[in-house]
Amino acid sequence: MAVNSAPVLNTVADGDVLELHPGGAWIATHSAALEHLFAGIAPQVAAARSLKIDMSDVAEIDTIGAWLLEKVSREAAQAGRTALFVGVSERYAGLIEEVRQVNRRDPTPRPKVNPIIARLDQLGRSAYSATQDVSAFLDMLGALGVTLLRVLRRPRSLRLTSLTYQVYRVGWQAIPIVVLITFLIGAIIAQQGIFHFRKFGAESYVVDMVGILVLRELGVLIVAIMVAGRSGSAYTAELGSMKMREEIDALSTMGLDPVEVLILPRIIALVIALPILTFIGSMAALYGGLLTAWFYGGMMPEVYIARLQEAVSINSFEVGMWKAPFMALVIGIVACSEGLRVQGSAESLGLQTTTSVVKSIFLVIVLDGLFAVFFASIGM
Repeated sequence: MAVNSAPVLNTVADGDVLELHPGGAWIATHSAALEHLFAGIAPQVAAARSLKIDMSDVAEIDTIGAWLLEKVSREAAQAGRTALFVGVSERYAGLIEEVRQVNRRDPTPRPKVNPIIARLDQLGRSAYSATQDVSAFLDMLGALGVTLLRVLRRPRSLRLTSLTYQVYRVGWQAIPIVVLITFLIGAIIAQQGIFHFRKFGAESYVVDMVGILVLRELGVLIVAIMVAGRSGSAYTAELGSMKMREEIDALSTMGLDPVEVLILPRIIALVIALPILTFIGSMAALYGGLLTAWFYGGMMPEVYIARLQEAVSINSFEVGMWKAPFMALVIGIVACSEGLRVQGSAESLGLQTTTSVVKSIFLVIVLDGLFAVFFASIGM
């Protein structure tokens, strides 16, 4: 039979034994025809009690053809029937035997793990990961402090253009969304306060609640969370992309400090912009509370403002403003350190960006709680 001729597959039924007589070229070139041949004999193979595969007429065979025949043999074996290969040429005996050994080994059973040991292992890994996170945070804080001291000694080394651009991005461009969200937060707090205080005839106390909550806690906290999600994620993505494209390594090769060129302007911009955004957001929240108290609670603006002056002291405003720079510093350090930990894949970039936002929000809330305890202890 000529080499590269079309494959054939003849069948002969001898009692309960089905004899298969493949012939021609059983190679990848004729894979579609081979699949068609096997589809045609599938009912006969399913009905036979045993199979006999005579390979004497096969002129040429490769891995595709050998695997199709082996597939029929294995399906028969799984159904409790026998399949016998005969007439295999010495030229192809090695290939047939090699294909027959593929995936024959039973999967190695996974050893049973003691649940206590598994918990301890998980705890250890979590502790090690937390140690790495703290180490990365402290490394970035130390590098930032050294760079800041160097810039203070040589003020001309501060990249003022980059700093101005970053303040514009994280500050000026964030004002609309900050005003909108904080305005709505203030309005919602006032509406809920009026709704519940009205039962006790104490609607005026809603002004105290809005003023103290907004100026001491919610104003700076909401703004910090929005900045972490908006600007912190952008910092991580930018630095991570530079890390993937080896631009940060190129800066080091040129003798430039990446912390001074890329990170310091971003963090200083955050420290400048976040207190400003906090002030604007707090005023927007108070204004939202005023409108809600006016239209929903029937409280005139003059009464609202007078009550606000009585209820809120300058200490409440100072507490919120003192928190803002520290929260900005935490957001900036976490965002930049996570950006520098990006590896060479898009998956790593997405993972570190998500991690940056989650860590920033978590640390902002923890820092807010610590400040609350601290200011309460000193009577503010």
